[in-house]
Amino acid sequence: QVQLVESGGGLAQAGGSLSVSCQSSDRTFNNAMSWFRQAPGKEREFVASISWSGRRIYYADSVKGRFTISRDNVKYTVDLQMNNLKPEDTAVYYCVLDARSRTVDYTSRVADDYEFWGHGTQVTVSS
Repeated sequence: QVQLVESGGGLAQAGGSLSVSCQSSDRTFNNAMSWFRQAPGKEREFVASISWSGRRIYYADSVKGRFTISRDNVKYTVDLQMNNLKPEDTAVYYCVLDARSRTVDYTSRVADDYEFWGHGTQVTVSS
């Protein structure tokens, strides 16, 4: 069973920065990893995704230009750097992973494509 452990997050003021990181126990070649988030009373939504190669990256329109996703395949981590934060970024952020060895450039924005989910880490942005 793959374990995903998120860290980071916390509290920031609007316009500030935070980062969240995810440590994966998966050693599968070609896995895709992403971040989703869920705010209180709202549906879960896609934030950013990255292929194993790092060549294919997707961002939600709401975070494009402010958030940066990256991964380290030696350390088995994926990070999300969040700049110019807005109160509407407040949510629990989940690290997700698809271990079904597709291609080095595969990734997805669809939650159902991911088999493994972390427990989440809280990000709160005050106005």
